[in-house]
Amino acid sequence: MAEKNRILIADDNQPNCELLEAYLCDLDCEIAMAADGLDTLNKVASFQPDLILLDVMMPKLSGFEVCRKLKDDPATRRIMILMVTALNELGDIERAVQAGTDDFLSKPVNKLELVKRVENMLKLKDISDENERLRQYIEQMDEHGER
Repeated sequence: MAEKNRILIADDNQPNCELLEAYLCDLDCEIAMAADGLDTLNKVASFQPDLILLDVMMPKLSGFEVCRKLKDDPATRRIMILMVTALNELGDIERAVQAGTDDFLSKPVNKLELVKRVENMLKLKDISDENERLRQYIEQMDEHGER
């Protein structure tokens, strides 16, 4: 049986975390919370999420900074990041894309939209992981001259 997908909800507003968790409760996932940018980076190391719901406006490190750090690091680059923000200015969306986010969602979050995006991003992550496993397997076969 496949492992459960892991989702990290990163938001300094506790009611927002609880709302997002409630919206996702029907998905068969493990969910963890982070309260600020530094906490998010620490939780990524210990929890190893497949997907992060990342608030943009957080203390210590912004969502933009957290996203950039994760996407710049080969060890965490493949974690899917869905930025959740009250900001919907075009410049903020551009900053999110430049930071490497995989998708973004504006607050107030619509439950159906959130659930569908999360499901699709987790499917994409599973496919990406499988492709990576196959790529590594093929490389090993090539190194051992078995093709």
